[in-house]
Amino acid sequence: MIQRLYQGVEGQIDATRLGAPGLVRHGGEAWNLLINHTDDPKLREECGVVAIHGHPDAARQVYLGLYALQHRGQESAGIASADGQRLANIKGMGLVSEIFTDDVLAKLPGSMAIGHTRYSTTGDSALLNAQPIRVESTKGLIAIAHNGNLVNLGNIRARLERDGAYFQTTSDSEIIVQLIAHSKAGTLVDCIADSLGRVEGAFSIVMMTRDRIFAARDPRGFRPLSIGRIKNSEGPDTIVFASETCAFDLLRAEYIRDVLPGELVMVTEDGLTSRQYATGVPQTSCIFEHVYFARPDSRIYGRWVQESRDQMGRQLARESGVPADVVVPVPDSGVTAALGYAEEAGIPFRMGLIRNHYVGRTFIEPEQRVRDFGVRLKLNPVHNLLEGKRVVLIDDSIIRGTTSRKIVRMVRGSGAKEVHLRISCPPTISPCFYGVDTPSKSELIAANKSLEEIREFIEADSLAYLSLEGLLKACETKEKTGYCTACYTGNYPTQWVDVDEILPAAATI
Repeated sequence: MIQRLYQGVEGQIDATRLGAPGLVRHGGEAWNLLINHTDDPKLREECGVVAIHGHPDAARQVYLGLYALQHRGQESAGIASADGQRLANIKGMGLVSEIFTDDVLAKLPGSMAIGHTRYSTTGDSALLNAQPIRVESTKGLIAIAHNGNLVNLGNIRARLERDGAYFQTTSDSEIIVQLIAHSKAGTLVDCIADSLGRVEGAFSIVMMTRDRIFAARDPRGFRPLSIGRIKNSEGPDTIVFASETCAFDLLRAEYIRDVLPGELVMVTEDGLTSRQYATGVPQTSCIFEHVYFARPDSRIYGRWVQESRDQMGRQLARESGVPADVVVPVPDSGVTAALGYAEEAGIPFRMGLIRNHYVGRTFIEPEQRVRDFGVRLKLNPVHNLLEGKRVVLIDDSIIRGTTSRKIVRMVRGSGAKEVHLRISCPPTISPCFYGVDTPSKSELIAANKSLEEIREFIEADSLAYLSLEGLLKACETKEKTGYCTACYTGNYPTQWVDVDEILPAAATI
């Protein structure tokens, strides 16, 4: 049995038991091992954040928002709420629906709340690093939820500790709160703006005091964060912040706009106010949000993800079309690009691989190990759609190449005459330093092998990636959004990042 503890205002306030093998050690160490037991080399989502101001049941609204953002992190989740006087915080390891039952949500009163669902990138995978992080400071009680990674935190943390700061966690998110607490600026808003100007890297954050909500994005706009409104005919509207607009749909909120890069937004009983704390920095938003992370029904950086992925598939067909009988996506992330490819190429689209959506984070392997069991647990081929066919297989990326090889083998084992793998983004040659859990450069197959060597490794008849120019064209917006493409080029927006010395983002600080 796994025993999971909830951390709240008074420490450990609740406990439940789950029917799964093993024990959670050190707040989640064993759990993390179980999550990664499938050896899935896909890039891991970063985090998702939600904030609600002006709703009588704010915590439940945040719960629904986090439910819509569960794809961005399945390791831990938390919700903090405030009623003007008290700030409560509950968080736990696991999925949103597992942690927040009716009884737990009842412990989170108030008309304001923020929430977070996490896959760790910086800091240990443990309950102490689950967010929101709640800190009692000289500026009052503050809770923060953060999506992204800071890249200059080592020097800042050392300086803060010399100044007497005591860190409760190993997460970089707490550094922002400590900077606010030690800022010499006048008002709290000035302290926050001053602190955000001192950190470098990627951050879309929501913060809450006992009576206010704050939201901000880093000056380069690496990670998405949108503003929405739930109209209320009997009083002030409810203001919503979320990492993706798909959360607004579940909450029946109207999309207003994105939080701008370098913008700090504050919401009080008097309404929403904004200030630009940083300007003049080129926007470099993460293009991989459009390739893989975000849900297709979200609007990211002013463009619908569904449209971007459809255009990626179409451009891929134009660049590297091949005679074939059927186009098959690797579900779920390859589906939209495959639809675009099939329509552009005039080749039938078929769901030749079926995904098992009920695979949890743990499973019991058979005593007799089945070849490629982890992949077969998640995907199963439809033999009659593949047998004797020339198949174009569409996926969003290749990281280490091991999963791609297993899928190619599976399709060929179902009788496919030819298997042509097409990837709807350029080769991933460098790790991300801005909030994505990527392998080190030595583990990225495209950084170490030629295109032909990769093709031989994955055992496909042919292999082609979407060009960088094609990807940028597919994601082009009317506002001419600037994108970070460091994972495809090795050119990082923050100048001091040493590509040769860079570590996996999941490494413990």
